[in-house]
Amino acid sequence: MKRCPECRRDYADDTLQYCLEDGTALVQGSVPSPDEPATAILHDTDAPGEGATRAQIHATDEIAASPSGIAEPPGRKSNKLLLAVPIVLAVIILGGFFGYRYVTQAKQIESIAVMPFVNESGNPEIEYLSDGMTDTLINNLSRIPKLSVKARSSVFRYKGKAVEPQQVAVDLNVQAVVNGRVIQRGDNLTLNLEIVDARSGDQIWGEQYIRKIGDLVTLQSDIARDVSNRLRQKLSGADTERISKRGTENTEAYQQYLKGRFHWNKRTIDDISRSIGYFQKAIELDPSYGLAYAGLADSYVVIPSYTNNRSKEAYPKARTAAMKALEIDDSLAQAHATLADVLYEFDWKFEESEKEFKRSIELDPNYATAHHWYAEYLLSMGRKDDALAEIKRAQECDPLSLIINAIVGVVHSVRGEYAEAEAQLKKTIEMDPNFPRSHLFLAEVFEEQGKFDEATTEYEKHAVLIGIPADSVAKEWATIRQAYKNKGPQGYREALLALARKAAEKNPDTAPPMFAIGVLYAQAGDKDRAFEYFEKSLEQREPDILRLQDPNLGSIRSDPRFKDIVRRVGLPQ
Repeated sequence: MKRCPECRRDYADDTLQYCLEDGTALVQGSVPSPDEPATAILHDTDAPGEGATRAQIHATDEIAASPSGIAEPPGRKSNKLLLAVPIVLAVIILGGFFGYRYVTQAKQIESIAVMPFVNESGNPEIEYLSDGMTDTLINNLSRIPKLSVKARSSVFRYKGKAVEPQQVAVDLNVQAVVNGRVIQRGDNLTLNLEIVDARSGDQIWGEQYIRKIGDLVTLQSDIARDVSNRLRQKLSGADTERISKRGTENTEAYQQYLKGRFHWNKRTIDDISRSIGYFQKAIELDPSYGLAYAGLADSYVVIPSYTNNRSKEAYPKARTAAMKALEIDDSLAQAHATLADVLYEFDWKFEESEKEFKRSIELDPNYATAHHWYAEYLLSMGRKDDALAEIKRAQECDPLSLIINAIVGVVHSVRGEYAEAEAQLKKTIEMDPNFPRSHLFLAEVFEEQGKFDEATTEYEKHAVLIGIPADSVAKEWATIRQAYKNKGPQGYREALLALARKAAEKNPDTAPPMFAIGVLYAQAGDKDRAFEYFEKSLEQREPDILRLQDPNLGSIRSDPRFKDIVRRVGLPQ
C-alpha cells in the first residue's frame, strides 16, 4: 500500500511512483494521521524578539522504513537498539526544544488578499477573463471557515499598479497575498499562481497551470482546491466540496457569466444594462446555472440606485431571479443578500428581510455587501448601534470600498456624531476625490451642522462628477450662495428647492428622488408640499422612503401625517 503525503490518497498498486491527483511522490506504508495534514504557515526563523520573518511550507515528512525481507544477523538487533538509545534521546531533546520553538512561533494564515490577476495576453478583450478568475477565487476562498478574504472592491483598487506585498499587508491587514498572471493564446490558457508572505515578500507556494480554454471551469475548481489546501491544516470533506464547487459545467456559459460580472462591476447604468444581456445568455446556455441567476438579480437590484422611477420595474425582476438562483442552489450567499434587499427596500417585509441577511452572512461571513446592506436595514429600523457594528464589519471585509467607507460616515451622521461623520467622509474623499457620493454625503453632514458654505462647495463637486457641465453648475450654485448671503439658511433652502424642482422637470430619471424634494420642503417649512412629495415617493416605492429616520425631518415628526406614513411603510414608530 502506498499513500500520497500531500492529498493522502491511498494506492494499492505498489508499482506507482507518483500521485495521480497532484503528482507528489508516493511513500510506502503509513504516513502521519489525517489529523495532521500539511499546511502553509508563516514561520518566524529568527531568534525570539527579532523582527525578520521567512515564509515556509511546513509538512510532516515520512520516515523511511527498513526494506522488508532482509534478515538481521543474530545479536545485531539488540546491539543496534543499545546504540540507538542515546541517539533517540538526543533527537527527543533537540526535537522538543526546536519543535517547541517552531510551534510557538509558527502562525497559520488567517487573512489573505487575492490580487487582481494580470492579463498578459496583450488583448484587452479578454480582460474579463483575468478579472473573472480573480472574482471566482475570492468567492471560493471566502467559503473557508475562519479565513478572512478581502473583498473584490478593495483588492481591485490595486489593479494596474505595481505594489509591494508589504504595502498590501499594511493597507488591508492581511498575512498573505495571492498573485496570478493569465495568458490566453488561441485555445490555450496559462495561469501562473503564487502565494506570498505579505510581511517578507517570500513565496510560500507557486504553481503553473496549462489548460485548454474548454477546461476553464475545471481549472477554477483546481486552483480553489490547491490554494485552500495550502492555507488550512484541516478542511472537512464538506468544506473541500464547497470550495471547489462548480456552478456550471458549460465553459461558454461560465465565460458569459464572467463577462456579465465584468460589466456589472463597472457600475454605470450602461454597463449594468450590458451585464443583464450576458447573464441572460449564460442562463440560455445552462438553465440550471444558479450563479447566473444571482448575477441577473444583482443587476436588477442596483438599477433604482442609478435611475429614478424604475423601482416597480426592477425590483420584481430582481426578486424573481434571486428566488430562482436559490431554488437551484440555496447556498448562494449573494442571492440571499439580494433577496433580502428586495424584501427590505421594495416589499417592506422587514422580518423576512432580516432572516435573509443573516442567512447570507452565515453562508459567507466575508461577503461585505451583505454586511453593508444589512447595516442600512438596521439604520432604517432605528437600531443605530447595531447598524454601526455591522457597517464596521463590512469595512473590515472591504477596507478600501468607497461606498462602504462613505456609509460609515452616514451611519455616524444619523447617530448625531457629526465630527466622526465629517472625518470619515473626508477620509473617503482622500481615497478617491472623484467618487461622487462622498461629496454628496459630506454636503448633507455640513447642512446638518449649519455649515452652508461648505455644503454648497461639496454639492457643486458632486454635480460636476455626475456629469452636469461645469459652467452650468457654477452658475446654479452661485445663485444658491447669493441666496444664502441675502436671506441666510431660509434663502439657501428655497434656492436649493428651486434647483431640485428644475432638475425634476428637466429629466425625471436623473432628478433628485421625490423623498429628497419632500425633505427640502420640510426644511423650508412647507409641510403640505413635503407630505405631497412623501406620498409620491411612497406610491413609487422609492428606496429613499425608508430614510424616515433622517435627522432633517425633526420639524415634522410630530405631525399625524408623518406617523401615518411610517405606519403604512411598516417602520418602527
